[in-house]
Amino acid sequence: MKIECVKEKLNSAIIKAEKITGKNLSLPVLSCLYLEAKDNNLKIKATNLELGIEIDVPVKVINPGVVAIPAGVLNNFVSNLNDKNITLELIEKNLVVSTPQTSTFIKSIPHDDFPTIPMVSGDVSLKINPTDFAEGLKSVWYSSAVSSMKPELSSIYIHGDDDIFTFAATDSFRLAEKKVKIKNGRDFGNTLIPFKNVGEIIRILDEMKGEVVVHLGKNQISFSQNGIYLASRVIDGVFPDYGQIIAKDFKTEVVVLKQDLIHSLKVANIFSDKFNQISIQINPSLKTFQIKTKNTEVGENTNFVDAVLSGEEININFNYKYIVDCFQSINVDSVSLQFNGLGKPMVIRGVGDKSFLYLVMPMNK
Repeated sequence: MKIECVKEKLNSAIIKAEKITGKNLSLPVLSCLYLEAKDNNLKIKATNLELGIEIDVPVKVINPGVVAIPAGVLNNFVSNLNDKNITLELIEKNLVVSTPQTSTFIKSIPHDDFPTIPMVSGDVSLKINPTDFAEGLKSVWYSSAVSSMKPELSSIYIHGDDDIFTFAATDSFRLAEKKVKIKNGRDFGNTLIPFKNVGEIIRILDEMKGEVVVHLGKNQISFSQNGIYLASRVIDGVFPDYGQIIAKDFKTEVVVLKQDLIHSLKVANIFSDKFNQISIQINPSLKTFQIKTKNTEVGENTNFVDAVLSGEEININFNYKYIVDCFQSINVDSVSLQFNGLGKPMVIRGVGDKSFLYLVMPMNK
């Protein structure tokens, strides 16, 4: 193999692919980038068996060939080159990288065991705006369970219906739901993307410009555009039917400025206990909205927050972290906190924004 290429294009592709490589002592080739040169194109592949990527880079192919190179070494080296053009040549199973300023060889790894990245085929194929799809994932993925004990909870649920994509995630203590308008949503159906794949999917989609082609198969979902192909495993499971726990009417409601609430929560958390417990006390008749915390080793704090209150009095406890996580997904100035009594979840929404809903289960005293 011998190719000549522009350093900037090669470096950009290597950076994208390197983050998807895996660490597997029994299969060291997973920590490599698979480089295949032919027909004036260099195909760069990487996979961790859960997620795979292929990137095409236009190059001048002098001699076609294939090689597997440790991703971290190649990425660090190419990133630090100052030359505009690079030559890559395979000599006696070593990859020689040369420029007018330097010549370096990097030891390769046998490439025969490199896994095949599946080309997804299925009944569902549609074009989407990558920014919209990434927004849906970003709005909910922090609510997913990290543990894989229950795969359906350590996944992001996506449902398409009438040009609306619904993204949802839950760890059974809180739930986030985001609705995004995307054409052809009704053709998508349902799927579950593993939580551990979502961060890289978001990163790649954020870098894509223009429409992305999505293919959804039985076990895989893929995203492709302009020489970049990304495939992820999907979960075979059933996401919880969460609609039944979202009440249509509420007994108590608080409308408050988002930044005022965030500030009060941060101050309160200084004095929270090891369980991050905060106490929310609402008394509409006295027009008081209080956030209280107590830690026997630090002290205690009471914060009065300006808000518009309605409904019944309530005193209820929550995990601080579960509340503050959701504000990254709310893009309006005011938020609504809705309660339906002790033991029932709190529902948080942006005022005037029907696209996002966040539900938090209370803590026992």
